[in-house]
Amino acid sequence: MATLLRSKLSNVATTVSNKSQAKVSGMFARMGFQAATDEEAVGFAHCDDLDFEHRQGLQMDILKTEGEPCGDEGAEPPVEGDIHYQRGGGAPLPPSGSKDQAMGAGGEFGGHDKPKITAWEAGWNVTNAIQGMFVLGLPYAILHGGYLGLFLIIFAAVVCCYTGKILIACLYEENEDGEVVRVRDSYVAIANACCAPRFPTLGGRVVNVAQIIELVMTCILYVVVSGNLMYNSFPGLPVSQKSWSIIATAVLLPCAFLKNLKAVSKFSLLCTLAHFVINILVIAYCLSRARDWAWEKVKFYIDVKKFPISIGIIVFSYTSQIFLPSLEGNMQQPSEFHCMMNWTHIAACVLKGLFALVAYLTWADETKEVITDNLPGSIRAVVNIFLVAKALLSYPLPFFAAVEVLEKSLFQEGSRAFFPACYGGDGRLKSWGLTLRCALVVFTLLMAIYVPHFALLMGLTGSLTGAGLCFLLPSLFHLRLLWRKLLWHQVFFDVAIFVIGGICSVSGFVHSLEGLIEAYRTNAED
Repeated sequence: MATLLRSKLSNVATTVSNKSQAKVSGMFARMGFQAATDEEAVGFAHCDDLDFEHRQGLQMDILKTEGEPCGDEGAEPPVEGDIHYQRGGGAPLPPSGSKDQAMGAGGEFGGHDKPKITAWEAGWNVTNAIQGMFVLGLPYAILHGGYLGLFLIIFAAVVCCYTGKILIACLYEENEDGEVVRVRDSYVAIANACCAPRFPTLGGRVVNVAQIIELVMTCILYVVVSGNLMYNSFPGLPVSQKSWSIIATAVLLPCAFLKNLKAVSKFSLLCTLAHFVINILVIAYCLSRARDWAWEKVKFYIDVKKFPISIGIIVFSYTSQIFLPSLEGNMQQPSEFHCMMNWTHIAACVLKGLFALVAYLTWADETKEVITDNLPGSIRAVVNIFLVAKALLSYPLPFFAAVEVLEKSLFQEGSRAFFPACYGGDGRLKSWGLTLRCALVVFTLLMAIYVPHFALLMGLTGSLTGAGLCFLLPSLFHLRLLWRKLLWHQVFFDVAIFVIGGICSVSGFVHSLEGLIEAYRTNAED
């Protein structure tokens, strides 16, 4: 009995000793002091490999966030195990999918050495977009909308601010670690992600077409407003509005030779400041006639046929979604984007509402499509000349952007290009590429000559592409990409914006088109 007891105790002691030895051996194997020869050591060695992969993946992720190039060119091969911890999830992202590539050579704008901008600088760019020359048509919107037009100015600011935020939210996704990271770099990338996997490029093409239409229509509006302002500034000269548009286009023809915007970017700040000065002059003149303001003319009823045109005018004056993804990607603190959008749109809403109301109260039913045409002759000539200079200096920006979109979509080198590249091997613009650019300038002239109606064209563009890019597509993309994470009120807002935006878009487009046809018939009869 004693022998049996001693045998069992010995077996237990041996078992405990073996387990302890195995644990100690495995621990030392993990620390590197002993070769992994038993099962536990092999298990710890496997844990070491996994831990090494994890640490390497985290290290590569940190390096990417610090701005090191992660594209194919000039980048080192990925360390083994790094593919498990890419920003987009379980598989490596293409070069165009990372924030660094958006900022670098593969991005939409800029290069690796491009400095980041502050929230104030980003706000200034947004302000330039939504406080431009097209506020001159807002009093005309009040003419046909009354107090409802003022409400629409506020409503459009709120909705455009919201859709700008949700559009940026579509650039981000959560990775394996639950961190929100930027996986897309442009409006086109968001559209393509929504249409994948069945139609991976359809969404991008739709967005590109909408961008081209809006940019080209913006160029046409600059030519129209230049001819209109010059004709009304010097009515005594034997020069028609069409002739002034031709003169303006002749001045703009050198834009076809632009390779970058460096030559004209220096004037952007001066133009914006001049525009603010012009707005202040108009408001000052209106305030000087405050005793004659026609408050009784501002009513709650609307002109059913012309109010939808006002909707397009107001929406078009707030369009900035095209460049918001690039702008947010270039900010030093992207977390400040929401705050920047809030104060820029609040400021725009206040300034636009005051400008439109004060100008309409001054001239009431005599309010014209371009409000400066209502000014007295002496003041009108000075203000309009400054506005024409601003319009001509602003033309190269949308023109160059439209040319870039066309070249990237149709004329780039590669198997997907529809036509050969516009540039030769030495970087020079080919003759037929230059011809196409000149044809685009001439096309804007022809449209300005045959459709010389600033407010109607502005309403048509705002209803067709402005509502689509600002209202419809951002809400649709937000629902498509982030459906599982949205709260019920976010879904309600997105659906409501999509429905209301669709109704306003269709109604505004139809009535703007009817207005253009009627104006064309009237001009033909005269």
